[in-house]
Amino acid sequence: MRTVTLDRGPTPAAAIGIQRIRSSHIAIAVTGVAFLALFWQPISTLVRDWLHDPEAGHGLLLAPLAGWLAWKRGIAPTARAQPLLGLAILIGAVLLRYVSGLAAELFTLRVSLMMAAAGLIVFRYGVRQLVHWWLPASLLVLSIPLPSVVVGTLALPLQFKASQIGAALLEARHVPVNLQGNVLQIPGQTLFVTEACSGLRSLSALISLGVLVGGLWLRYPVARSVLLLLTLPVAVLLNGIRVFLTGFLVFFVDPALGRGFMHVTEGWIIFVVAFLILGFIAWGLLHIEQLYARLRARTA
Repeated sequence: MRTVTLDRGPTPAAAIGIQRIRSSHIAIAVTGVAFLALFWQPISTLVRDWLHDPEAGHGLLLAPLAGWLAWKRGIAPTARAQPLLGLAILIGAVLLRYVSGLAAELFTLRVSLMMAAAGLIVFRYGVRQLVHWWLPASLLVLSIPLPSVVVGTLALPLQFKASQIGAALLEARHVPVNLQGNVLQIPGQTLFVTEACSGLRSLSALISLGVLVGGLWLRYPVARSVLLLLTLPVAVLLNGIRVFLTGFLVFFVDPALGRGFMHVTEGWIIFVVAFLILGFIAWGLLHIEQLYARLRARTA
C-alpha cells in the first residue's frame, strides 16, 4: 500500500505571516507612489538645479553619498516606530508643500520634501533612527540650494572681503591698486569681483565636506563644530588669494589671464588647496581627540 500525503497548504500561523508580508509590501508601494505624486515637483526641480546650476552642483555628489551612508549605517538597534509623531510630521510636510506650491517658492518646497522623508523614517523607525542617520540627513539638507535672497545677502560681504584681501596682497607686492567696494583698479585694468567669485560656491561645498569629514573621522561634536567654524575663514582667505593671483598675473604677465580657462583653473586649484587645508585641520583635531581619550583613560 502507498501512503498519499495531501498538501494542506501553509499552517494558519504561516498564512498569517505571509499575509502580513504582502500587506507590508502593498503599504510600502502605496506610500512610495503617494510620496512621488505629492513631491514630484520639488524632486524634479532639485535634480534640475543639481544638473544645471553651478552653485548647486555638489548635490550630485551629496545625494548618492547620503544614500550610501544611510545604507552602510543600517537600522539602529534601538529603533522603535513612532507612528503618531511620524504622522504629525507628515501632515506638517504636506501642508508646507501645499502652501509652498501656492507661493511657487522652491526652497520651502524642497524643505517640505526633506520634512516628509523625515516623517516617514520616524513613522517606521522612530526619532532614534533619524539621529542614527544624522550624517546622511545633514548631507541631504546641504544639497538644497539656498534661496536667491540669502545667496545675495551672503555673497556681497564675501565679495567685499575677498576684494580687501586681494587688494592688500597686491599692495604688499608693490602693485598700484585702488579698491572701491568689490572693484579693483590697477594700471590699465579693472577687476570686478563678481558674485561667482565671492567664494560662496566654494564655501557651500567646503561646509558639506566639513560635515562629511567630521562625521567620518571625528568623534566629538566639539571637534566637528570647530572644523565647521574654520571652513569660513579658510574659504574667505583663499578666495582673497585667488583675487590677488588674478590681479598679479594680469598686471605682470598678460591681461588675458584674468578671464577664461586660466581664471576657472585658478578657482579649482584654490578649492583643492582649501580641501587639503580642511583635511589637515581634521587630522590635527583627530590627534587632539585621541590625546584627550588617552588622558581620560589614565584618570579613570
